[in-house]
Amino acid sequence: MDRIYKRGRATAEDVRADLNREVSNSTVRTMLSILEAKACLRHEVEGKRFVYLPVKPTEEAGVEALKAVLGTFFANSGSKAVAALLEASDLGLPEEEFSRLAALIETAAKGGG
Repeated sequence: MDRIYKRGRATAEDVRADLNREVSNSTVRTMLSILEAKACLRHEVEGKRFVYLPVKPTEEAGVEALKAVLGTFFANSGSKAVAALLEASDLGLPEEEFSRLAALIETAAKGGG
C-alpha cells in the first residue's frame, strides 16, 4: 500500500521496481490481488496492464491503520501510544511538534476532541 500511496497509482511492475529486495512478479501480483479483495485497492485496465489505485484517501487509511496499531500494540490506549511516541529515542520531535501535541491534549481534556 505504501508504494501505491507514494505513487498515487502503479502497476505491479512499478511496485516491484520500488522494492529494495528481490521479489517475484507473482508475489507482487498476489499481494495486489489480496489488497484488492480486501477493498484497499482497485484497478483500471490500461492496454494489457492493470493500474492499481488506493480506494481510500491516505488520511482515512492512516486513521484506520492507527486504530489497528492501537488495538494490537497499545491495548486501545491512546495515552500508551503517545507515551511510546514521546519515548522513542530516535524521534527528535521539534519544539513546535511538542507544542502542537500539548495543545491537542489540552483541547481533548476540555472535551473538545
